[in-house]
Amino acid sequence: MSPRAILVLNAGSSTIKVAVFEDGREVARAGADAVPDHGAALGTVMAALAGQGYGLNRFAAAAHRVVHGGPDLSETARITSDLRAQIVACIPLAPLHNPHHLEVIDRIALAAPDLPQFASFDTAFHASIPEVAVRYALPDVVETQGLRRYGFHGISYAALVEALPQQTGQPLPRRLLAFHLGNGASICAIKDGRSVATTMGYSPNAGLTMGTRSGDMDPAAVLELARRMGVDAAESLLTHASGLLGLSGESFDMRALEASDTPGAHWAIRHFCYWAARHAGSMIAAMGGVDAIAFTGGIGENARDIRNDILLKLAWAGDVPVHIVPAQEEAFIAREASNLMEGPDFAA
Repeated sequence: MSPRAILVLNAGSSTIKVAVFEDGREVARAGADAVPDHGAALGTVMAALAGQGYGLNRFAAAAHRVVHGGPDLSETARITSDLRAQIVACIPLAPLHNPHHLEVIDRIALAAPDLPQFASFDTAFHASIPEVAVRYALPDVVETQGLRRYGFHGISYAALVEALPQQTGQPLPRRLLAFHLGNGASICAIKDGRSVATTMGYSPNAGLTMGTRSGDMDPAAVLELARRMGVDAAESLLTHASGLLGLSGESFDMRALEASDTPGAHWAIRHFCYWAARHAGSMIAAMGGVDAIAFTGGIGENARDIRNDILLKLAWAGDVPVHIVPAQEEAFIAREASNLMEGPDFAA
């Protein structure tokens, strides 16, 4: 029997998660957290899959989540030497992620040279955002090239656009306010099925209060922090020690904060909900109104009180349907790879 399974790999800044799909269904999963060496961790994860009966010879393809595709990589594509070079060129835009994606891609290629590999990009769904919404108010000089809003969580939003009509049995709402709330959090304004605005920008640090990321800050405050601490220490603080963790002094995990009675936990939750609702107002303005709201991600799906607080703050927008859509990023990546393999341009 020829292999049919698709291996989906998600190499984060300090994690590796893999899932196996056959005929559109997830059949196996493995992962590793707090990874100091992605190469070694991949070996451990793949050994765990092999123990479930899924060695590399079982796969028809490997499909990867790649955080940053820059302005040009706007759809899922087969990984070639040219595409790999484009992912390399985006390393300055995602230094905590793209190098790990590349390491995993290269190790899979070394272990199984004939296995087709595909990449889906977290920035791709936002390629439809108009220029007025992506350009910063900077002069057009050499030093500012590439400094623009890109947006992230695009795979999650693309999967949501597919899943919501199947879930409701109704057409996709014309103006959909979509919340992806988890350790990373963002909002997307989806009009006629296309992204027209999103809260994340040049990096995933922009926008909402997140688990450990600061969200939006005055650039002068960021520059001052860099002067006081040095650039590397300031970057680490804003990325790894801010957000819910920094505000509460306890945890980045919303479940732990909701279970806590401390003033710090209450303050962090209040901040999270306030800024989610405030940024949502901006997204509604970008669409000229709102016809429905959808929540996805770990917090979006599971934290009812957080959802209700945000919705209460948005009561001014009117009574619109609210949907909870389970995150389906890995399944979406697998479908994208499968569709390309079945297309006329694919040659094994």
